[in-house]
Amino acid sequence: MTPTLPPHFLHSIRRALGASSVEVVESLQELWSGYGHILRVRLGGMQDSGSSTAIAKYVRFPDRTRHPRGWHSSRSHERKLRSYHVESVWYRDWAARCGDECRVARLLLHEAHEDEVLILLEDLDAADFPARVRSIQPDQLRACLGWLAHFHATFMGAKPEGLWETGTYWHLATRPDELDALRDLPLKEAAPRLDALLRGGRYQTLVHGDAKLANFCFSPQGTAPSRVAAVDFQYVGGGCGMKDLAYFLGSCLDEAECERREGELLDLYFDVLRSALALQPDLDAESVEREWRALFPVAWTDFHRFLKGWSPGHWKIHSYSERVAREVLSGL
Repeated sequence: MTPTLPPHFLHSIRRALGASSVEVVESLQELWSGYGHILRVRLGGMQDSGSSTAIAKYVRFPDRTRHPRGWHSSRSHERKLRSYHVESVWYRDWAARCGDECRVARLLLHEAHEDEVLILLEDLDAADFPARVRSIQPDQLRACLGWLAHFHATFMGAKPEGLWETGTYWHLATRPDELDALRDLPLKEAAPRLDALLRGGRYQTLVHGDAKLANFCFSPQGTAPSRVAAVDFQYVGGGCGMKDLAYFLGSCLDEAECERREGELLDLYFDVLRSALALQPDLDAESVEREWRALFPVAWTDFHRFLKGWSPGHWKIHSYSERVAREVLSGL
């Protein structure tokens, strides 16, 4: 049975968009730990040239939660509550600053009550970003690296007002349970230093915070060049852009590809970043690149730290990550 929206939210959508009817036509995804659903809705009788569909992120906070890997705590619940508030602020106050080079969905409506939230967004499928991939093609990989570089350039130096002070869902201060569970003692002891290096860099920007392959929407297969848009901004906040880059590459490359292509892909990212930063003459793009290249392995190791505490058998815990972590720790 397809989930639906409460009548008061359906009424709000009709009123805000001038639709004669609103119908839930598809459930796209259940939110993590049963916090709600992402739904596609059909909008009837639209008077303007807008799309006849939209995406509704409907969040209802449960009394008890279920977590796929067994992490249940009031801390986890509070983190999720905060994440949906942050995402609302992102779309309301920040997203309009993103150009076509770091495309995101437009906010159509936001409404919140005591225990539920509605974020109604532009349907990116209808905006010509219908493709989702599990195995990335070279032109799609370049498009994602370009998206990240333009995103980081756009928000370089921004103060993350209303967002996470430090972005990413694995930030050390928000993950004490996973740190407690970490059995790699040298990595555990180094965790505060890794975090301090990333937070203490001169060049801070906004990070997407969950920039995995699954959160990118692509133009139709076969179109060239590939275009891309990003979704899921629950953990957007301040930070070093290398946190996004390391996490993204780890989400779509196996260990052999990481070893073989690290230098090539860093070069591709920084080529775009330098070009984008040229529009900001007060910034020294070469200085940004020097600092961030040095922090890339630190960012990789920081996520590796989280992953080994959260899910010790995860496929991303491989020889490349272990080597990078050893080298970083030996240099501290």
